[in-house]
Amino acid sequence: MRLQGKKRLALSAVFALFTMQSAFAQQKAQNPPNVLIIVADDLGYGDLSVQGDKQIETPNIDSLAKSGIRFSNGYVTGPYCSPTRAGLISGRYQERHGHDFNPDGEYDDGPEVGLSLDESTIADAFHSAGYHTAAVGKWHLGVTPELVPTSRGFDEFFGFLPAAHAYIHPPAATQPFTARIPGQHPGSLLRNTTVVEEKEYTTDAFGREASDIIRRSKGKPFFIYLATNAVHEPMQATQKYLDRFPNVSGKRKIYLAMLSALDDNIGKVLGALRETGAEDNTLIFFISDNGGPPQANASNNGPLHGGKATVWEGGIRVPFFVQWKARLPQGVVIDRPVAQIDIFPTAIEAAGIPAPKNKNFDGLSFLQLAEQKADVDIHKQLFWRFGAQWAVRDNNWKLALTPGSTKPALYDLANDLGETNDRADEYPEIVAKLTAEWQDWNKDNVDPRWVPSGFRNQPTPKQFSTTQPQNAAQ
Repeated sequence: MRLQGKKRLALSAVFALFTMQSAFAQQKAQNPPNVLIIVADDLGYGDLSVQGDKQIETPNIDSLAKSGIRFSNGYVTGPYCSPTRAGLISGRYQERHGHDFNPDGEYDDGPEVGLSLDESTIADAFHSAGYHTAAVGKWHLGVTPELVPTSRGFDEFFGFLPAAHAYIHPPAATQPFTARIPGQHPGSLLRNTTVVEEKEYTTDAFGREASDIIRRSKGKPFFIYLATNAVHEPMQATQKYLDRFPNVSGKRKIYLAMLSALDDNIGKVLGALRETGAEDNTLIFFISDNGGPPQANASNNGPLHGGKATVWEGGIRVPFFVQWKARLPQGVVIDRPVAQIDIFPTAIEAAGIPAPKNKNFDGLSFLQLAEQKADVDIHKQLFWRFGAQWAVRDNNWKLALTPGSTKPALYDLANDLGETNDRADEYPEIVAKLTAEWQDWNKDNVDPRWVPSGFRNQPTPKQFSTTQPQNAAQ
């Protein structure tokens, strides 16, 4: 009898545990995650302490990797600010809709200069699912009324529209936001579509605004796209942040101060999540939009070669962290390649939102990979096209036509992360295979819808797809 009683107690305990787990799972199903996407601007691959930097501590950004997933092969599909954003927001290679370049210079305005109106956005998907959607910071996907965030699925916006903005007490512009912003004045800070004057250091203001949205959204799901302009030029920091680096001088000192400000404000946002009880059930993505441009902002892409505006690893491989404490393991490093175009399908799968109609994703959900339910390459290949430069990664092989080259080089990234040893002459069959893969991918792309003057003497994408890519830079 005693043994049977123990068995009965054990079965009751198991049943109770099962019931609790089922109830918890049901509760989670009824409470879809909040989603927070954080995009740093021109951040060097090696400039976070979790990435190995010894000059700075970035505890708040690091916490996302330590309490979540760090993808060591995290990529962006463009080595430039606006193309990366276009790929992220659309979930598709930006070349599918002709967004190869930044909408800068003479290409500042007009209905065709920005994220294609034919592309539904990640904000559209979350807005349709009943989420409160907000964009904070840098937009850089169009400045005319039909292209601004509040016309692309976001309920609210606080930030600026063009490529860059001053950090310290920028004056409010007097012209309406539909004006041709770059070249006339440094751009306006906007609340939705109303010009505002901001007294705080811009990075602090963006942290404040994102935190406020979280507090105002308590009890209902939110989707926040926080795209800061740190650590993009102009190089400006307040004394508070500069004083943290007494033994560093010059541009590097300012850069580290700007990065420290970014980390502080990500800390504020994470604090708002904890304060409102939303931290565990918030799916957080952190990336940079491209590699750092060392000459411009003193960033460090080590141990990678190259930087922003190149298809070297230093231009396209970025810090890539994902945290969701309620569901994902913590402190895990995953080596499988992922890209920013995967964020859209991953986020909607996590939230239980169906894919938008007629949306032909290039991105793929890596949710099961992050949950460690599967250990597979979600991408057999990844592709890049940027002016006369192009690249393809297939497994650990990468074929790339890089700046100054007349033929593509072949690298074994598993053994040559710094891309120092060209293996093309040793493996012509791999060169031919990857060349054919890139051409097959490119045939479904469209020509750039605008081409800045600095790129106009370079071969067109049609030339890439109809001739041998080895000749593309000649």
